[in-house]
Amino acid sequence: RDQVVPAHKTLLKFLREEYIPHAQRSIAAYDLPDGKAFYQAQIKVYTTLDMSPDAIHQIGLSEVAKIKAEMFDIMQEVKFQGDLPAFLHFLRTDPQFYVTTPQALLDRAAWICKLFDGKAKDFFGRLPRARFAIVPAPDDIAPFYTAGRGGPGEYTLNTYKLPSRPLYSLAALTLHESAPGHAFQMPLAAENKNLPEFRQHSYISAYGEGWALYSERLGVEMGIYQTPYERFGMLSYQMWRAARLVVDTGIHAKGWTRQQAQQFLLANTALSSHEITTEVDRYIAWPGQALSYYLGEMAIWTARAKAEAALGGKFDIRAFHDAVLDLGSVPLPVLEARIDRFIVDGGQTKVSYEVSK
Repeated sequence: RDQVVPAHKTLLKFLREEYIPHAQRSIAAYDLPDGKAFYQAQIKVYTTLDMSPDAIHQIGLSEVAKIKAEMFDIMQEVKFQGDLPAFLHFLRTDPQFYVTTPQALLDRAAWICKLFDGKAKDFFGRLPRARFAIVPAPDDIAPFYTAGRGGPGEYTLNTYKLPSRPLYSLAALTLHESAPGHAFQMPLAAENKNLPEFRQHSYISAYGEGWALYSERLGVEMGIYQTPYERFGMLSYQMWRAARLVVDTGIHAKGWTRQQAQQFLLANTALSSHEITTEVDRYIAWPGQALSYYLGEMAIWTARAKAEAALGGKFDIRAFHDAVLDLGSVPLPVLEARIDRFIVDGGQTKVSYEVSK
């Protein structure tokens, strides 16, 4: 009464009368003071690479086309009669792909996590000691929250507005946010006593998000996706991240409107309209961050292909994953250098570490 409410009234008055009337009218980073240099700096921060917006935009368009071809293959597999927009409408509206209670969504995510547990020993030499809980997003932030978020000790799943939380995307989301994604990679780094402390706990988006997105497609090899629709959900998430390369650079360097960005995602992914709205607003407010995911994933797959080609029969997927995860969170050129050394070492990690208690 005496402090908090008056402070909120002062803030509201400031927002209404000063801040919002004088706010930036454009959504583009390029239109900010020194905007081109700022956006280029953001690209470096989030991708750890020296790439131009135009180059990233073209990579995005190319990858979108490749993933779309994979999507058409699944549409043929399930014998769907119609084009991609019709299939996406079917996925967004058919009741078979949705649950009706928050607990049902949490239960399904937990089952997917146990599917991973049964496969983990065949793909990873080292497993983190730390476990994680699956919890719903808090009610007060859930309407504006992403579909899920993971990290040490917790996988937060958004159970708000269940008609926008499709089951066909849940497996990919769970692999990304829980294990072997964020709730797996981060604890491994924190437990690695051979790393300097800052590398145990720091987070570089290109590495962390690249690994989590790699984890989604790795689920195909691991046998996590139980239906063609779940594989399509994985592809939709791959498409979502590839489309981010197009949308983020489109918004901040090419003059795209908010509606144009929304329409690109609506036409190319199976994301719900609600998710697309919140995601595009996120990209507007956070220039460059959305670029880290797909470029990071591409770097890991490129490194893996190089190791597989060089090592042939000596290549061990468990040793490769251990080599990547032993690093903690690093810039992509450091990851590339580590895999070059992995190849020189004959595909052996040669790293053992005492986990923290």
